[in-house]
Amino acid sequence: MIYLPIGMKSETPAQLGRPRSFDPDTALDRAMHVFWAKGYQGASLSNLTRAMRINRPSLYAAFGNKEQLFRKVLDRYMNGPLAFFGKALGAAKASDVIEQIFLGAANMPSDPQTPAGCLVVQGALACGDAARSVRKEIAARRASAKAALRRRLQRAKREGDLPPNADPAELSHYVMTVLHGMAVQGADGASQDQLRRVADIALRAWPKR
Repeated sequence: MIYLPIGMKSETPAQLGRPRSFDPDTALDRAMHVFWAKGYQGASLSNLTRAMRINRPSLYAAFGNKEQLFRKVLDRYMNGPLAFFGKALGAAKASDVIEQIFLGAANMPSDPQTPAGCLVVQGALACGDAARSVRKEIAARRASAKAALRRRLQRAKREGDLPPNADPAELSHYVMTVLHGMAVQGADGASQDQLRRVADIALRAWPKR
């Protein structure tokens, strides 16, 4: 026997063969904005379907359940609004890497079409036991970003682009801590100029060769 999510009706063969009447990429973008503004647990299925302009059966058929949808949204967020992080890792100098990361974070409030703050930070807020797997997923993605930055700084140290006494692990932890603080400040309404000043102060503390 096949069990369907609560509220979902089985579709007839004719319905299953019917082409989608919505664009999945557009629907994912709309879902991303809901999760970004409300967090994972704060975003109800009603919030999501209303914003995505689809019904629940269509959501389940195209994206899976709420958790599966959120994971797809995280992928889209990492490759979209947060893509500056990965691009920054390709900069020639360690100082350029960090500058691009901080300024990328500071520039996020410049788009009036997106919610304030950071989805990866907001998404985990107020997640109870029922959303433990989501909290672990977000933590794993943050850890992956931190590890990628640490590896880039380790390379910089090998190349003599960082002082001999620089610790790539400590520096990557410092950068991620500043980024998370900027995200919280952004969610609280900090402007682009205010976050840029935070970025400037953080960059002044970066170790010189």
